[in-house]
Amino acid sequence: MLRFLTAGESHGRGLVVILEGVPAGLALDFDAITAQMRRRQGGYGRGRRMAIESDRAAILSGVRDGQTLGGPIAMQVNNKDWPNWEQTMPVESPPPDAPAANRKPPVSRPRPGHADLAGTIKYARSDLRDILERASARETAARVAAGAVARQLLEAFAIDITSHVIAIGGVTLDAPTVAFETVRALPMDAPLQCVDPDTEHEMIAAIDAARDAGDTLGGTFEVIVRGLPVGLGSYVQWDRKLDGRLAQAVMSIPAIKAVGIGRGPAAAALPGSQVHDEIVLPSKPDDAAPRPFGVVRPTNNAGGLEGGMTNGEDLRVSGYMKPISTLMKPLRSVDLATMTEAEATVERSDVCAVPAAAVVAEAMVSLVVADAFLEKFGGDSVEEITRHVAASATLTRTRLDAAAGTATS
Repeated sequence: MLRFLTAGESHGRGLVVILEGVPAGLALDFDAITAQMRRRQGGYGRGRRMAIESDRAAILSGVRDGQTLGGPIAMQVNNKDWPNWEQTMPVESPPPDAPAANRKPPVSRPRPGHADLAGTIKYARSDLRDILERASARETAARVAAGAVARQLLEAFAIDITSHVIAIGGVTLDAPTVAFETVRALPMDAPLQCVDPDTEHEMIAAIDAARDAGDTLGGTFEVIVRGLPVGLGSYVQWDRKLDGRLAQAVMSIPAIKAVGIGRGPAAAALPGSQVHDEIVLPSKPDDAAPRPFGVVRPTNNAGGLEGGMTNGEDLRVSGYMKPISTLMKPLRSVDLATMTEAEATVERSDVCAVPAAAVVAEAMVSLVVADAFLEKFGGDSVEEITRHVAASATLTRTRLDAAAGTATS
């Protein structure tokens, strides 16, 4: 079982993540982990915090000489802005005579759409900072660090993952399906990771307009995984269905309000004849080359999942992100210290973070898919898993050859 836990606050000393279940013998590319961390910080519409931080995950345990050992992997992501918050976010109780000049005042005006109000009631806190620091999307930096390791495990078995932005606010890409190769070809520094330059320019203009109005924008992204074997996940119990596991993982990302698989919500408005992917024999031998089980699909409306299991097609998971809840032109709220109406608190934030959310979703999808991969082909080392994958492929070929022989006899 691949699992992880994170700890840390947005303006605390740093973030920590412990990733358990990674097999021994996986050679890690540390620069690739850093590259994923930096991707999360990019994208047009990000705020000033991204100019301060330069995220890097320091691995504290579970790795020796560049290879995983099979034990828990602990990673730490330091917050470079910590010196400016040390007086506000100390772990120990400050002495009575400590100067309070550098300590920020308590936060008492909750933001609509944030965890502020419900959290302060649930945990019986008087300062909303006790809530907003942990509820902040800053926590996702630790997830990306863990996901970068899971991604490298998948890549060791020729499984590749990417993402792109489909919509920002009301500006939407006019393409029902974008090819994996087209998304993979996007440069890492593309402003919004949108495959159509004209649409991307419109998205940028929408973000600029929202910034000028003191407002924020959400949007939609899609994560695509290529190279998955058939049969990850299962239909036999509700909590083993891979689509449910993926939905929970992506929905756990701050501000994500809906998740789609394949055509997603659009499938609800179409007849079955236009939704379900037909199963046909290849028209020529080359058509079956990427499909080790001898059949092809002309379409992939299911997004690579049927009955809670991968079916060999590209896995496509979309996320729908609401606008960020911190507005520079704040909405109405109530000051809980005085119980009077007041404007909501303004914290340092972004105008739009959809491209960053897509990177976080890549990490979460990587973690879930890697867990399902280990569930099917599990072993204590990469070498052992490699043998299991090869044995499964041999079994599939043997069954297909037997079926072909029966059909021709």
